[in-house]
Amino acid sequence: MNNVLLATDSHTLQERVHTAADGACITVPATPLSVEPAAFLGQLRGAPLPDIVVLDTTTSRREALELAGGLDRLFPGTGLVLVGTADDALAIAALRAGVRDVVPAEVSVEHLRDVLARVGEAARVRRVPVGVPASVPDTGLEPPWTPTPTAPRPGRVVSVLSPKGGVGKTTVATNLAVGLAQAQAGSTVLVDLDLQFGDVATALGLEPEATLADIVRHRNHEDPIALKTQLAQHGSGLLVVCAPEDPAAGGTVTPEHVEALLVQLASQFRYVVLDTAAGLGAHTLAALDHTTDPLLLTSMDVPGVRGLRKELEALHDLGMLPDSRRIVLNFADPRAGLSLSDVQATIRTRVDASMPHSKAAVVAMNMGVPLVTHQPRDPVSKRLRTLQAAYLDDAPVARTSGRRKVS
Repeated sequence: MNNVLLATDSHTLQERVHTAADGACITVPATPLSVEPAAFLGQLRGAPLPDIVVLDTTTSRREALELAGGLDRLFPGTGLVLVGTADDALAIAALRAGVRDVVPAEVSVEHLRDVLARVGEAARVRRVPVGVPASVPDTGLEPPWTPTPTAPRPGRVVSVLSPKGGVGKTTVATNLAVGLAQAQAGSTVLVDLDLQFGDVATALGLEPEATLADIVRHRNHEDPIALKTQLAQHGSGLLVVCAPEDPAAGGTVTPEHVEALLVQLASQFRYVVLDTAAGLGAHTLAALDHTTDPLLLTSMDVPGVRGLRKELEALHDLGMLPDSRRIVLNFADPRAGLSLSDVQATIRTRVDASMPHSKAAVVAMNMGVPLVTHQPRDPVSKRLRTLQAAYLDDAPVARTSGRRKVS
């Protein structure tokens, strides 16, 4: 049975949808119809996200289409149906907004039941299986359905780490996240945890309306619906939590905020990619408590390699170096006076990926576009795609066990 949220002012349509949904339907007014997904979904009380949203366009076509587009971007696992005159203009606009079907206002219960079944099945296919459905804010309406509990399956948290700056950490994090988002629609969120000088927004050409500091200030990191509406949207389908523009604002974000944010994001996304600040500060350690896949990065120089060895040793002593960790050597150059064997001997473990210098990577960063889309044939793009493929599996992963000594 599909849970349906209907927006209409028609008592007749309400009765038909209610019957077709076997009673699993909540109705809210279509006039006025908020175009903001958070405000619209805020009319529910304590229920999971609906499987299907039905919007009556007979009184508010423009608003319904705008709302549908926002719902499709933020909640791809929710099916969308429009009610209205199925002319060519509406059909094209509905398709662009991610709507699965358009039915006439006089639709029969039988036809509507078939539509809901088909759209519900399509929505289930698109739904990312990363845990229980997100709940929505309490506004006083009693839900007519009972949520079906499912076993939580948190997403993979990939923390990109480095003992020092200037080693291409943001390039790796942004391109990895874009690749994962392109491979699986609606699967990936990127968080800029360099709270003072993070430049993920610059690297992706974004001008966010809200940053991590704004999210924390309004306590939206505690509300899954409000949180999703605060994420910046990249053209690749990637969603992004950007660092504060003002370095001083980063001081308002605590390690506890970071932990709460990651718990929410890992319950809603298959992949959470973190671009951390250099070193092992309090915010990075808080993130590592929830990390499944540490990705450690260094450049091919003596200070960088020695710093990585110290970081590996510290993480091992803290119990934060799982088998899923990967090590990437960036700016690899055989003329640098170091060989790959030298690097591996110093860090006492193998390097999983080696990337050469790339002028195209610098150009892409300056243009605010991902290298993997700007220059997909560049050698670094190819290595990044190979790295991305290593995460595109459904193998179960475990989080690091916390900050404790290990033998």
